[in-house]
Amino acid sequence: MKTVQDDTGKRYLLLKQAEQASLVRDPDSGNECYVQNDRLEALEESPLETAARTVSSPVRTLLTSVHDEATLGLLCELETQGPLAIRTVLSAYDFCESDLNGRLAVLAAADLIGETEIAGERGYELTETGKTALEAIRPTEEGTTASDRRTGASEDDP
Repeated sequence: MKTVQDDTGKRYLLLKQAEQASLVRDPDSGNECYVQNDRLEALEESPLETAARTVSSPVRTLLTSVHDEATLGLLCELETQGPLAIRTVLSAYDFCESDLNGRLAVLAAADLIGETEIAGERGYELTETGKTALEAIRPTEEGTTASDRRTGASEDDP
């Protein structure tokens, strides 16, 4: 399988190539169709990367940057508690200073959190990317996530 792009810039996954036209799949919708070969251009992007692009950018960033539950929990606490000073995080949660600094550096580099000042001390808060990512994956009071609400799915669906 290869990633291809048509003359409008739309990316597809190439399923089968024939003489005149190729069978392609739209990674967003899953729809398959034939496109004339002279309208297609092969791309260097992996088909798995193309498929991953169907997930929103903030959620992809979250998934590729947060590697354990403690780090995810830190983001959730920043969302719930608002901006937190470094001293507060160190005293309230089970992190040693060097471990916390490493996690904060990774999250800041991914633009999930940003540095701020709280009562004259250095602290961190969620960025818009971080807020959007957590909103997309966290259930609401109704038990659905933002993506469930967009697709009409519910927690009871199989």
